[in-house]
Amino acid sequence: MDIETLREYCLKKAHSQEGFPFGENTLVFTVKGKIFLLTSLDKAVLQFNVKCDPEKAIGWREEYASVQPGYHMNKKLWNTVLVDGSIPAKFLREMIDDSYRLVVRSLPKKEQEGLL
Repeated sequence: MDIETLREYCLKKAHSQEGFPFGENTLVFTVKGKIFLLTSLDKAVLQFNVKCDPEKAIGWREEYASVQPGYHMNKKLWNTVLVDGSIPAKFLREMIDDSYRLVVRSLPKKEQEGLL
């Protein structure tokens, strides 16, 4: 997965938007104004942060060395994923999907309509 593939995948999600609220080097994807993925544009190897169920977050970290507690995030709820080829694209997409779902489920019920 490269940055363009990541970007296209995130923007296919309902009501997904991209922006740079933290500066020109951090691309942020939101749904209804809530962050579900952040990625740094100035790293040699693509990496991104995604929200996770706490138990799933630990499981991913135990399974893959390239999954670490979220950098500059709540380490219980966020993972930083280094896209170094050690994780199959299917699982990268699953992590992104999980993050999106968790954020959508945290929205008020009325705002969740049509998002999942």
